[in-house]
Amino acid sequence: MEVKEMFDEKLSRRGLLKGAVGATGIAALAYGGLGLFSNAEAKSGVPEKWPWPYVKLDPEKTAELAYNEWYRVFCGAAVISSVFSQLRDKVGEPYTSFPVDAFIFLEGGMVGWGTICGSNAGANIVSNVIIGPRIAGPECENGAAIGADVLEWYSETALPTFTPKEPRIKTPIIQTTSNSPLCHISVGKWMKASGYAIGSPERRDRCARVTASVAYNLVADLNAWKDGTYKQKSTWKAASNVGITSQQNCTECHGANVPSPPSAKK
Repeated sequence: MEVKEMFDEKLSRRGLLKGAVGATGIAALAYGGLGLFSNAEAKSGVPEKWPWPYVKLDPEKTAELAYNEWYRVFCGAAVISSVFSQLRDKVGEPYTSFPVDAFIFLEGGMVGWGTICGSNAGANIVSNVIIGPRIAGPECENGAAIGADVLEWYSETALPTFTPKEPRIKTPIIQTTSNSPLCHISVGKWMKASGYAIGSPERRDRCARVTASVAYNLVADLNAWKDGTYKQKSTWKAASNVGITSQQNCTECHGANVPSPPSAKK
């Protein structure tokens, strides 16, 4: 059996439905509050395939939603909410049942650990949920491509690029380029350049604006994908470039102590 066939049969949502819990179990998962499957799937007993229904959204409106949602659920969940809340109104299921607030853990680089910026993670969740994961087949490759574009754009762009119509903080928010998709580097460079502390209202508003900027850029790419005009822009392929999954600027922080993978030594 081919790998893709094994995935379709055993690991896909259809395989889970048939082989694990059945239609009754899916209904329980959907209506019981776990949010793993949509109500539409629960009613039909057959899960929907990728891509999920998508209608083009206004990037400006999406960014405004993300900015304000940051103050409720922070970066990652705010990006997801800014897109899925609109699709709930325009499309309905499967977005209605998606548990957006569960992704509040992406805040602060994932529960405050400063790893991947939550807005980047949230954007990848959105693109992969809508278009589908790469393993689902070639028709879903653009889900990962858009996610990779988000990371490169975030790293190379002076952020924030978006200014809300009614900002909560009137102080000018300077732009900085992180050269990294990581939360602690992005925030740390901004704090050093601006002089504001981590707990300051200015830092908080900066991150809300960065989240909005990512949401704007994400929807622009999704709209292009919907139009059939999307082309991947990111070029960094860590595993083939340096022999291990990584970003390209490790030495900026870690100097000569960055270990080389065995393949890179040969």
